[in-house]
Amino acid sequence: MDLPALQPGQLIARGVCRHLAEHDFVTVEELVPERGLRVDVMAVGPRGEIWVIECKSSRADYMADHKWQGYLPWCDRFFWAVGEDFPVDLLPEETGLIIADSYDAEILRLGPETKLAGARRKALMLTFARHAARRLQAYRDPGVGAFVS
Repeated sequence: MDLPALQPGQLIARGVCRHLAEHDFVTVEELVPERGLRVDVMAVGPRGEIWVIECKSSRADYMADHKWQGYLPWCDRFFWAVGEDFPVDLLPEETGLIIADSYDAEILRLGPETKLAGARRKALMLTFARHAARRLQAYRDPGVGAFVS
């Protein structure tokens, strides 16, 4: 199976996911917590903590993002993941910061922790699990996508 070429933000996401796996986090990319929002990476840690990571490949990519604050109610911590040459002074200091490439990443700054309410956490964990299971099933049986709504 030929894989499509990954976009710069997807390469950053791959490095972030690899790094988080080393810290016992599981991740899914492009998860929709609610209509109108799509996070680049959602990660669930070993104690059930939920992190959202937005990957930005350029200044223009960041400047075009007007929805990032809408992601804050959907995580315990929020991070930006950017490449090594990204102008990090653009990023709000009250958010987490990860420097990444397509192979690995480094967490430079933890964002503040804001614990999710129990009901939202439960709903989000269900969304996360269903998304991950659907992705796995589509990988194992590509034709199944026609049957999933």
